[in-house]
Amino acid sequence: MRDQIIKFFGYSLAELKLKGAIHTAREIAQQPNLWQMTFNNLSESKPGLEVFLEEVYDNDNLDVILTGAGTSAFIGDILEGPFQKNTGKHTRAVATTDLVSYPTHYLHPETPTLLISFARSGNSPESIAAIDIADKLCTKVYHLILTCNSSGKLATRRDRDNNTFTFLLPSEADDQSLAMTGSFTCMLLAGLLISRISYLNYLKPQIDQLSGYGENILNNYSEKLKEVTKLDFKRAVFLGSGPLKGTARESQLKLQELTDGKVICKYDSFLGFRHGPKAVVDKSTLLVYLFSSDDYVHQYELDLVNAANNGEKGIYRIGVIESDSKDSDLDLMIELSDSDVKVDEEFLSVCSVLPAQMLGFFKAIHLGLEPDSPSVSGAITRVVEGVTIYPYHLPLEKQV
Repeated sequence: MRDQIIKFFGYSLAELKLKGAIHTAREIAQQPNLWQMTFNNLSESKPGLEVFLEEVYDNDNLDVILTGAGTSAFIGDILEGPFQKNTGKHTRAVATTDLVSYPTHYLHPETPTLLISFARSGNSPESIAAIDIADKLCTKVYHLILTCNSSGKLATRRDRDNNTFTFLLPSEADDQSLAMTGSFTCMLLAGLLISRISYLNYLKPQIDQLSGYGENILNNYSEKLKEVTKLDFKRAVFLGSGPLKGTARESQLKLQELTDGKVICKYDSFLGFRHGPKAVVDKSTLLVYLFSSDDYVHQYELDLVNAANNGEKGIYRIGVIESDSKDSDLDLMIELSDSDVKVDEEFLSVCSVLPAQMLGFFKAIHLGLEPDSPSVSGAITRVVEGVTIYPYHLPLEKQV
């Protein structure tokens, strides 16, 4: 792994440490290997997880809620559609930051609920509070916890063993840097695989292919992305369709937080971007298109690209696509594969965030920031601080 980091970034270990970048470098570079480790961990947990989910899915009118805070919440945004499609269960993504402040808008006392919590550290105040409130408000609630920290508060809670299953990601996925990279992609991949847990063994070739896509991005596009970050862009827009819209959301956060807000970022769907948000594009804007592999969806995406190319198209345009589209006139096309064999579209949401992670890393260094802790003022921390959780009192109708 050390040789891979040196080759990938072009910096010695000493230089990475001096630049405050060693953790972020390692955590970005190791992701393709971590995806394999995540699959292996899930394979070992499969028997117990299937028993747990069989009981949960036996409940009529089950409500599945995908939750987390910040980047962990964006996992739910991506998973909402695929999880509902794959399981046939009504599924919603609700951030813990919404769930804690307005619990009765999302939790219904008489509706059986599966609360799936995503948490890197498992110590965020809202993550803990969301579980406590669900236990208090719901008559029947189950918890599936996905976390990277075996010693975190979520992973070490033992008071709900009968209705809780905790899946631990590989310890290497517990990012030590401020920005979530490997933790995000590993928890996202685990969620996608859990939605198809009965078919897990058949998905191994796709995980191998997905890891290959990641290695391709890291090894063949890092220098090109590094050159892009030398451009004087002050804004960036990430666009995606379906599950990739959630990846676009995580991408914009990654570039924005790694540059300490010096690059202001936005995200949207390709179709949604036309309805007003397109006004943000100026001559200092970086445009990043995360393309779908679905031919039907891709028609709409190409229409937007062509419309943008005929107007203000920003300072630079990047596309991320599984197989190259000859119809796109962009400055850089990141092609994941030259093979006709494709992975299921939802898996593209995992690897398509890597370019944004790399852009954020290189831009931080270019701006003189430390990628491991880019927040100069300390306003952003690895685990959120300063949040007061107030006691939640049951509504009167629930108490009767």
